[in-house]
Amino acid sequence: MKPIMDLHNIDVAEFLAVLDTCEGNVYLVTNEGDKLNLRSRLCQLVGLTKLIEGGKIAEASILCENQKDESKLFRFNCFGEVNRKVG
Repeated sequence: MKPIMDLHNIDVAEFLAVLDTCEGNVYLVTNEGDKLNLRSRLCQLVGLTKLIEGGKIAEASILCENQKDESKLFRFNCFGEVNRKVG
């Protein structure tokens, strides 16, 4: 797996909502080499708390096991939106 994107200045609440819709494991990889599985609420708390600097997320990369999740998170990162299914 290769990092699919770098995160910069994202809305944390919306990012967590998108993560909830992912089907496979999604990893946050820091510049220091830490790799946290963001499907775990504990890792979300630890990882995002560590990365938040002055209310913004510092640089980090995302790895996905599922290609659909890659597309979803890529669209969110680029456009701030995701096509969510209703119902």
